[in-house]
Amino acid sequence: MSDQQKRVALVTGAGRGIGFAIARRLSEDGFAVALVDIDEKTARDASAAIGSASIGIQADVTKRDEVVRAIDTAEKEFGGFDVIVNNAGIAQVQPILDITEEEMDRVHAVNVKGVLWGIQAASEKFKARGHGGKIVSACSIAGHEGFAMLGAYCSTKFAVRALTQSAARELAKDGITVNAYCPGVVGTDMWKEIDARFAELTGAKSGETFDKFVDTIALGRSQTPEDVARLVSYLAGPDSDYMTGQSILIDGGMVYR
Repeated sequence: MSDQQKRVALVTGAGRGIGFAIARRLSEDGFAVALVDIDEKTARDASAAIGSASIGIQADVTKRDEVVRAIDTAEKEFGGFDVIVNNAGIAQVQPILDITEEEMDRVHAVNVKGVLWGIQAASEKFKARGHGGKIVSACSIAGHEGFAMLGAYCSTKFAVRALTQSAARELAKDGITVNAYCPGVVGTDMWKEIDARFAELTGAKSGETFDKFVDTIALGRSQTPEDVARLVSYLAGPDSDYMTGQSILIDGGMVYR
């Protein structure tokens, strides 16, 4: 199968962590993959680590025109466009009463606007190409349950669930499915930042907050990026063609819905 015949996927926030694991898994599944990161070198290095049939693209997902440009670049490079994974996101740890306007704007710009622009740009591209497609977005256990000190972050993930449901209803007629994945405690740099911030605010020892959350996981271990990538592989592939509007928990057994 030539690169021109491959299905094409674009993953935002793909330079490291969950995003990189998703991009690598989709490459293994036979996709040509565009890895998007806000840092150009990070994006290019991640693409190089995956190898052939991948490209690294610099883009800021808070800016709609940059998301559109990234998708146009992927289409031009690979000759098609079939899947977007709106993975880019940031954490925000702060007591509810202390959240500032700037903090709220920043976390919503990345976690909510970044998903919305991806939904818009991808669906427009699918329609222009005359076929359906798959939109997959990063939600979280924090999109199903509010957690102390994570109010602003939780609000963004609840918003992703709402966007997923609304977009699924609107785009179904065009053959476009819209779903989200909801990880729990994943051993990535983001969780290191969360743990450090909890330590700063509560006086907890380094690693203590992470371990406290892991202790609530029924399967008894923290999550790996590859655990998440396996679910995204399903959502991006043909076996999920009859699923839309869902935000699926994959957390080892922490939150039950």
